[in-house]
Amino acid sequence: MQRVRSGPSQPLYSATATRTLEAVLATTLPPHTLMQRAGLATAQLALAIAPHARTYWIACGPGNNGGDGLEAAMHLQQWGKTPLVTWLGTPETAPTDARASHARALAAGVRFVDAPPADCDMCIDALLGTGASRPPEGRLADWIAHINTLSVPVLAVDLPSGLQADTGTTPGPCVCASHTLSLLTLKPGLYTAQGRDQTGQVWYESLGAEETSAVPQASLAGAPAAPARRHATHKGSYGDVAVIGGARGMSGAALLAASAALHHGAGRVYVGLLDESGMALDPTHPELMFRAPVALDVAALTVVAGCGGGQAIAAQLPRLLSTASLLVLDADALNSIANDSQLTTLLAARGARQRQTVLTPHPLEAARLLACTTAAVQADRLAAAQQLAQRFGCTVVLKGSGTVITAPGRLPVINPTGNARLATAGTGDVLAGLISARLAQGESAFDAACAAVWLHGQAADAWPQDQALTAGALAQAIA
Repeated sequence: MQRVRSGPSQPLYSATATRTLEAVLATTLPPHTLMQRAGLATAQLALAIAPHARTYWIACGPGNNGGDGLEAAMHLQQWGKTPLVTWLGTPETAPTDARASHARALAAGVRFVDAPPADCDMCIDALLGTGASRPPEGRLADWIAHINTLSVPVLAVDLPSGLQADTGTTPGPCVCASHTLSLLTLKPGLYTAQGRDQTGQVWYESLGAEETSAVPQASLAGAPAAPARRHATHKGSYGDVAVIGGARGMSGAALLAASAALHHGAGRVYVGLLDESGMALDPTHPELMFRAPVALDVAALTVVAGCGGGQAIAAQLPRLLSTASLLVLDADALNSIANDSQLTTLLAARGARQRQTVLTPHPLEAARLLACTTAAVQADRLAAAQQLAQRFGCTVVLKGSGTVITAPGRLPVINPTGNARLATAGTGDVLAGLISARLAQGESAFDAACAAVWLHGQAADAWPQDQALTAGALAQAIA
């Protein structure tokens, strides 16, 4: 069993792939082995989380997830604890393995009760796991609601009940767990959409399935390597970035992106403000060089377009889409493309020419590009990001909780770092600048995006709890 942290990359498997793996593994083992392993792992983790707990409420569903809970109850009883089990199943209707675990729990002296106990020291959610096919209702929904009123540790078995394994959505009531033990595989829904809010600390138990030929649905991003810097180099060795944006009243967005690119190692950074009456020098960053957008040789630069660009960025996009060799499109650039079929065509043509391009939409901007609703994007973030990548031939960074990064022909990556401190103005501009710096230093669009998103989130995770995080501070915190 391992505690899943932000570190090495790990594969994420769909519910279908997990069930297939379970069926294949079961054929190589004696009957009931997988449930016994799952129940033992659950009981061991429960004991580790709350070693001094005496009374455990184990909420068991009618299927095999409930069977895992019944098996855990047997172990806790044998270890001198007091498990109280509520079970939505019956011996007559339960799956074969769950029926066997029910018999083992009865034989061990586990007490079954008809309603949640008035008091407990810990709760184990074994109601649904990956078996949810529709929103919870009836007693199932009532028990989920009761679990969410508890002020004790809550351990979810496989998934918090009500959370969709593939998408991280919660179409109905959902357990809010303090810990989740993912069995056999890690699932995408643990890490994107509502997943991170519902799962708490994620743990993983393979149940003996360390090697598999199953195809993952996505991967969990790992920590990037630091770019190497040789002694015999100069500023030209690390690329030139130009940020084009900052319409009247919005220069700050462009400056944030430029500051991020500067602090993340770009050799030279130019700023092309769209506000013609704007500044010619940033005294806080005198290294930044200001130029008129039309004076920038965009074919020789890594360009960030759109940060604070307003409607004025639209006039710049035909040249940028046609000419820039390396391009990061953010914010108002994306909105302009969504509203103009000619720009949409130019972006698709750019992809067909295999020009390195990164799109960094938040869910609303993604919805505009896909001509759908934000709710539709959030209902399946992996699918929405893949649609955008295929449509435009670009690397796509779909921002949000569990940012998704993908590109044509690439396995989608879900980023595990970051927190709600990033929910403040300007942090998206900083991310665009970070991506551009890595692009300028020679990384591919996909690798640059994955690395920048991870570092962007990690900086927020490392930020002092008692200090507010501003975009300006964030830009300088990521080296």
